[in-house]
Amino acid sequence: MVRISFATLFVSLLAAVTAMAGEEPIQLKQATGLDKVEANCGACHSLDYVIMNSPFPAGAVWEAEVNKMIRAFGASIDEPDAKTIVEYLKNNYGK
Repeated sequence: MVRISFATLFVSLLAAVTAMAGEEPIQLKQATGLDKVEANCGACHSLDYVIMNSPFPAGAVWEAEVNKMIRAFGASIDEPDAKTIVEYLKNNYGK
């Protein structure tokens, strides 16, 4: 039988609540292709990554990132959706 003290439980809950504090849903720019980004990219990782990485990539980098997700990480994104995602990222979060 596992026994957890009240203090341990309290500290664990406090840590969990603190970790979630301040997190707000990510809202990407409304544009053509957003639905594909949310459905495909958001299926595997947080969409925070788009915003966190957006100061850096130019168009070619976004294309390489999408290809990496497909080839290296096995994302099941079909070619038309991949093109739409790349265009969305280049147009809205590219340099």
